Amino acid sequence: MHNKIDHFAIGADTLDQGVAAMESALGVTVPRGGKHDAMSTHNCVMQTGNESFFELIAIDPDAPNPGRTRWFTLDDPATQARLAERPRALCWVVGTDDLDAVIAASPVDLGEVVLFTRGDRSWRLTVPKDGSLAMGGLVPAFIEWSPGPHPSTGQQDLGVRLDKVQLSHPEPETLREILKTLQVDHLAEVEEGAPGLSFALSTPKGDVTLD
Repeated sequence: MHNKIDHFAIGADTLDQGVAAMESALGVTVPRGGKHDAMSTHNCVMQTGNESFFELIAIDPDAPNPGRTRWFTLDDPATQARLAERPRALCWVVGTDDLDAVIAASPVDLGEVVLFTRGDRSWRLTVPKDGSLAMGGLVPAFIEWSPGPHPSTGQQDLGVRLDKVQLSHPEPETLREILKTLQVDHLAEVEEGAPGLSFALSTPKGDVTLD
């Protein structure tokens, strides 16, 4: 399998709140992206180097009820309370060329595989039915794109780069073994501590960590 970081998600109470916070923190205005009709969410996106991208995501107030629990814990009252305070790191997503093999090998439940489409592109993504995140977002979601250029190639490059995905867990060796089994242990740093996810970025305002 060829696994690499595809994108990482920062959740916001609203996109306007998230854009304003990112302008202050990163020194850039993250451009509007698109809507996810199946989840009733929308996003802002930008390139972050090495065919990866930054995603700012929020519930779309103009969209109908999706008829299912939204992804990235966005329907969870605890998440909503945290996002009301400020945008938060929610999840990292790994791109793979063999999603079925990843799921078969995974020692943890990654959720169901959901097919999404937008225009002439489609992608398959692991999404737990209850809207949760594997190990609270410490284990990544996995995505497999349809053939074609990576979507980041069509996004704006505003000079932001992802340097590191940083994870902390009370039992770091347990987490490292899970990531190793999934063949993604080389993509994140793991340290001992309370469960936590953060992204270290190089930005026009210098080195910034979003958590």
